[in-house]
Amino acid sequence: MSGRGRSALVLTVVHHPDDSRIRHRQIAALLDAGWRVTYAAPWRGYGLERPTDVAGMKAVDVPRASGRRRSAALRGARRVLRSLAPAHDVVLLHDPELLLATPGLDLPAVVWDVHEDTAAAVEVRPWIPGPLRRPAAVAVRGLERIAERRVQLLLADHHYAQRFRRTHPVVPNVVSVPTSPHAAAQPQDGIMRVIYLGSITLERGAAEMVEVARRLPPGARVEVIGPAHGAAEQLLRRATDDGVLDWLGFLPADRAVRRLDGALAGLCLLHDEANFRPSMATKVVEYLGRGIPAVVTPLPLQQDLVQRSGAGVVVPFRATTEVVDVLAGWVADPDQARVLGRRGHGYVAEHHDWERLKGDFVAALEEIADR
Repeated sequence: MSGRGRSALVLTVVHHPDDSRIRHRQIAALLDAGWRVTYAAPWRGYGLERPTDVAGMKAVDVPRASGRRRSAALRGARRVLRSLAPAHDVVLLHDPELLLATPGLDLPAVVWDVHEDTAAAVEVRPWIPGPLRRPAAVAVRGLERIAERRVQLLLADHHYAQRFRRTHPVVPNVVSVPTSPHAAAQPQDGIMRVIYLGSITLERGAAEMVEVARRLPPGARVEVIGPAHGAAEQLLRRATDDGVLDWLGFLPADRAVRRLDGALAGLCLLHDEANFRPSMATKVVEYLGRGIPAVVTPLPLQQDLVQRSGAGVVVPFRATTEVVDVLAGWVADPDQARVLGRRGHGYVAEHHDWERLKGDFVAALEEIADR
């Protein structure tokens, strides 16, 4: 498969420019296949310099959309689409609001990468006033129906297909799996690390993680990697100031996943929210792929992954005692955690490795460009 001579404009105003799915999987796969890529993202909005040394990729800055501040980002995105899109074969959009920036423009093939159940996500966004969340979700469902008629779709999960009438290609949120990961439960300075990787909100289990961190036995400590939002930010700041846990904030994807190496376990204590039910939490796949066991709540897909792989434990929603008991058991018997970690790595390497699936993503974009 060769993409020589093809080009894509990849655009986001919401996601961090170092987003794993966008930057380290999709764009990297296109570059490897010989595509030229213009990557328009909120570099300055996240305090980053635009990279100039990536062969085949040109980085362009656009305003960042955050909370209720969206209009400037949409205007900036529309300017980028008007000026740059016609020189490309495909435009790949990563935020649903970018669909609002496309009408009336002369564009090549437009693809919306559907990352999540957008309407369900709207209903838990803290920056949307409560009375407006349901009407906003209804409006998003309408936008999805319009989008299906006007642009091409890529779905990040097979379960998203039920929201749409037509069949669309699926590019799952899988991960790059190392051939020989570090064994789990390797102490650093005498401490077993319990990792959480990803965005942190109350709905994603921030309060439970802090409580677990307070109750872990000596020799174990929670390490949180990722940006916090809403009330979770203040909660984590207090816990960090009190010495309860280590919160590292956002780390670039390559550094973040390396923090998983040798950890005791990975946590994914998501609440039972509509937005989470149809989606696979990529962090769980990352944990298992790096050879560490996972402790998860019983959302359907992550529970199924942990049970199929035999690489972790499922605990009740909003649990803390059960989580502490599991982790304390692995601190006392680290070989048990290592066995589970090896199982998880083997399963994910076989079923969820991006190296096996990236060709499908490139082929889908090539087919869309040809049509």
